[in-house]
Formats: sequence, structure tokens, C-alpha cells
Amino acid sequence: MDLAGKRVVVMGLGRFGGGVGAARYAVRQGADVLVTDTDGADRLDDSLRQLEPLDIETRLGEHREDDFTSADLVIVNPAVDRQDNRFLRAAEAAGVALGSEIQLLTERLPNRRRTIGVTGTSGKSTVTAMIGHVLTAALGPDRVHVGGNIGGSLLERVDRIGRDHWVVLELSSFMLETLDRDGWSPGVAVVTNIAPNHIDRHGSMEHYVSAKQAILRHQQAQDTAILGGSVGDWPLVAGVRRRVIDESDYDIELTLPGRHNRFNAMCALAAGEEIAVGGGNLSSSLADFIGLPHRLQFVTEFSGVRYFNDSKSTTPHSAELAIGSFPGGSVHAILGGYDKGSDLSGLARLAGAQCRAVYTIGATGEKIAASARDGAARVVQCNTLDRAVAAAVAAARQRDVVLLSPGCASWDQFENYEKRGDAFVEAVLKNS
Repeated sequence: MDLAGKRVVVMGLGRFGGGVGAARYAVRQGADVLVTDTDGADRLDDSLRQLEPLDIETRLGEHREDDFTSADLVIVNPAVDRQDNRFLRAAEAAGVALGSEIQLLTERLPNRRRTIGVTGTSGKSTVTAMIGHVLTAALGPDRVHVGGNIGGSLLERVDRIGRDHWVVLELSSFMLETLDRDGWSPGVAVVTNIAPNHIDRHGSMEHYVSAKQAILRHQQAQDTAILGGSVGDWPLVAGVRRRVIDESDYDIELTLPGRHNRFNAMCALAAGEEIAVGGGNLSSSLADFIGLPHRLQFVTEFSGVRYFNDSKSTTPHSAELAIGSFPGGSVHAILGGYDKGSDLSGLARLAGAQCRAVYTIGATGEKIAASARDGAARVVQCNTLDRAVAAAVAAARQRDVVLLSPGCASWDQFENYEKRGDAFVEAVLKNS
């Protein structure tokens, strides 16, 4: 759709850049733009500041049906649940087109085959960043563009993306659902793994898996699929090259802790090899990759105790991987948060068996504590993050690790995982 002169409604401004990018792009294309969000200005302050120079109308704290029925296009934030949404139903009944930021972007990318899409239950942000790091080292920053669910929006510089450039996109299950409707998949698809997640939104594991498989569903002959071993048998379109990643594929030296980060690096290096960039030892370019904030991020070391912020761990699977990154019996793990409907019993039992101590917080804290008590670890129900950090700092001894890896979303106590991670860092520095 040519946006010039159109009435565009952005549903869900959000705090991670997609809503901002879509709104800014639409207004610069000549659209009349309204941003509507059920959150108030106090929760959207950072995003609203980025819209200030532009002529964009905002409606905060509510949605109004007539905004949706009078639009030409509604751009729906991935965080918005489309299932049985009365505003979106009204828009569709009025013949209004529905889209998303990622759809606007992929429609405008000059070369689908030079797009690398990354998904999976855990590791997708790190793999996306690693691929961007490897390609940038080989090709230079002007020919590599990283975006999608990792944060921000590439829409505002899509006109600077050339046909010979590479685009790397982290794609969530919600983004893939919308791209599935367009029949779009990237030329190179990377799937790290699959484990239960977002069951509260998808309704079933089967539906969640189907959403993830959309990254492969519309590939074409001569495209490439790079698959972690747990999804190595997923069906592919005829003529698509399949590469299954095994942990024995590479001998990699990383600064990041954890066996799972070695696997993430293997996925990234495989992508570089499949598209034949660099021409040398690609693994050397990852030697200085320090990781992403809130993903096993080293915070500090005090009195021989190391502190790691893994607030982005919002699934039991990712928390299990984080705990396994350190020697058994050394970890003081902080677990718990918003209940997304995931089965937390396995994580709780593993933490109880392998950690020195477990400190639980949030809505799922009591449930995790009950299962963790079957193991040898000391279990402390703390409810709040501040209490958990104070208890862990007091109990940790030399060579121990204090790890925030909640295995749950943050929404019961924090706006997002970033705020939770920042609060952890602040509490560590205050108590240590």
C-alpha cells in the first residue's frame, strides 16, 4: 500500500521501538497517523519522546472503535493479541487492512534471498547479534542491517538497504504469524530450538510450533535452512538446503559462558559459511563478542562472587541453560515472575538439584519453591527481587555465582525484562 494520504492507525506504541519505527515511517511517507495504546503516557515516556518532532496524533489509556473503522491501514504491534480482539474485528468488518511493522519492512526489502531470519524459543537474540557481528566484520557496517524483534526498526533506513546488502532479522512467533499470512519466509532461515513458550497467547504447544515453522513454510528452492538438532527434522520446501547444527561441529573460544552460547555461535558461523562471506576463519570474529544486555550479562565480581544478569530468560528452557553454564553447586539462582502457563516443574527440580541456593520471586515463586525443595539446594521464598538479591549476596561465598535467570516473564512486577534486569544490577551494586 502507498501510504501517502492514507489514514494509518498504529495499535500499540510499545517500548521496544517497533511501534515508534512504524509511526515515524508512515508519517514520513505522507500518511495521517494516529498512535493508540491502552498504556498511559507515564509508561510510554521514552517512546513518546521519539515521536515529538513529528505531526502524529496520540490516543493513550484507551482504544476507540471508530479510530479503527475509519482507518485505511491498522499497523498492529506484535504484543497485541489478535485473537477475538473487538477493535480489530471492527476494522476488518469495515474493510480496513491490517498489517504489522515487520510486514511493512519485508514488503520493502530489496532482496528476500539476502535476508537471514532467526527464530527459536531461546538464543534467537544472541544468534541474531552474533550473525550481525560476523557479517559486519567481514563486509563492513554499511552492508549489514540487523533488526526485528531484537529491538528498534529498520523501516526508517529501508531505503538505504541495497540489493547486495545482508539483512538479519530476529523473528518472534507473533511476527511469524503475520508474515505467514503474506506467504513470506527469509532466504536463509535459522531455527535454534523449540520448547514450550507463550502458551497463554498461542493456546497450545501445537499452535506455537506451527507459528515458528512459518519461517520455513514459504521458502523457495535454493534457499537455506539452518536447524538446531532438536528441530532438525522439521519439514522443508522441496529444493531448500537443510543444515543441522551439532555441538561437535566447531571448536570455538568465546568470552560468553555456557555451552548453549557455544551452540549459538555455531548457528551464527553456519549462517556465515552458507552465504560464503569472509573467506577465512569466521570463528575468530566472535572472539570479541561480549553478548547482549540482560542475556547472561556479567555485572560485577565482589569478594570472589560473580554476578550475572540473565533477565531476558523468560522461559524455563532458557533458565535451565543458564544454570547449566556454571559448575554444579556454585549457583545462587533467582527464579520466578509472571505466569505464562509454562510448566515450571522441570526447571524447579533442576535448580533444586544443581544450585547451591534458589531464591523465588513473583507470581510463580511459590510454585517453583515447592518443587525445588525436593533437591539439596537451600530454597528461600523472597517474593521481591530486592529481597532475593539481598539474601543471595549475604549467602554467597568465594567462587559462587549469583544468577538472575527467572525463567518467567516480568509483567507481574516490572514493565519488561529490561526494567527487571536494571533493578537486579542496581540491587547487586547496592548490596555488594
